[in-house]
Amino acid sequence: MSQRVVCIAESINIMGKRTGQAMRNRDPLPIQQMAKEETELGADYLDLNIGPAKKDGPELASWIVRVVEEVVDTPLSLDTTNPEAMMAGINASKKPSQILINSISIQPERLEKLGPFAAEKGCDVVALLWGLEGLPRDANERAALAVDLIMKLNEYGIPNEKIWVDPILTPITLGADQIQETLMFLSMLQDIAPGAKSTIGLSNVSNGVATPLRPYLNRVMLMMLMKYG
Repeated sequence: MSQRVVCIAESINIMGKRTGQAMRNRDPLPIQQMAKEETELGADYLDLNIGPAKKDGPELASWIVRVVEEVVDTPLSLDTTNPEAMMAGINASKKPSQILINSISIQPERLEKLGPFAAEKGCDVVALLWGLEGLPRDANERAALAVDLIMKLNEYGIPNEKIWVDPILTPITLGADQIQETLMFLSMLQDIAPGAKSTIGLSNVSNGVATPLRPYLNRVMLMMLMKYG
């Protein structure tokens, strides 16, 4: 199977100094400028991370999707743990089937709402391997969780080819063993779910590392991920 690295740009984020304040103030210009910059730099998707958005999630998600789609045609990854916000944002899109749902996990409150919705809209989905008891401890636990989650998504009518599995990359400052387990799981993915894609928060690996070293660590991690899947 041929492989291609897809870049999901991550700078439009509620935690970001530049774009976070713009989201809170409903100021479109900084967000639109960032969307254009990321697109010009070659991003395949633009991640719109609005966080949990418990207070006004549906309104914020709808607003930011419309704001970004006004200035770029780049596909969007809508990133929130709020199912109602996710659905509202996708419904506000001019191209709902092109939005990547980021993410669906095994938790029933998210899975049971977003699974059928994703199938209806024709969206690709990120299958986040966060279990009922939290982060899987090793490759085997990730594999077992992936089987359960992908099977449920398949039952909703979402094929493997529309599923992007995120095994959750932890910072190297927490120990290299989790990174090794993540890579081992990725080497197993095509046996578990032929045709499924993988995705990962690359910069997570260098969280807590001295700023000058972070780009080098991220690049090394990317090369390892390309080897393992």
